[in-house]
Amino acid sequence: MEYKYLTRGTCSREIDFEIEDNIIKNIKFHGGCPGNLEAIAKAMEGKTVEEIESLFKDIKCGNKPTSCSAELAKAVRKAYEELKK
Repeated sequence: MEYKYLTRGTCSREIDFEIEDNIIKNIKFHGGCPGNLEAIAKAMEGKTVEEIESLFKDIKCGNKPTSCSAELAKAVRKAYEELKK
């Protein structure tokens, strides 16, 4: 299933990815720091929702209450919950 997630409180404005069962693929960030976000996307290719959450859910960016990686953790969890319905 293809999924689009609109981020909140980050420089990136959207995250697109595919989810099959519990595996995340083809992550693409729109906006934000291109080099860092491309690295995150490549590193998380083929990971599970739980793996991404455990690594990223509590990361903050400067004084912001969230980060692009934390938004990815939220996005994959939300997609997974919708997929299970």
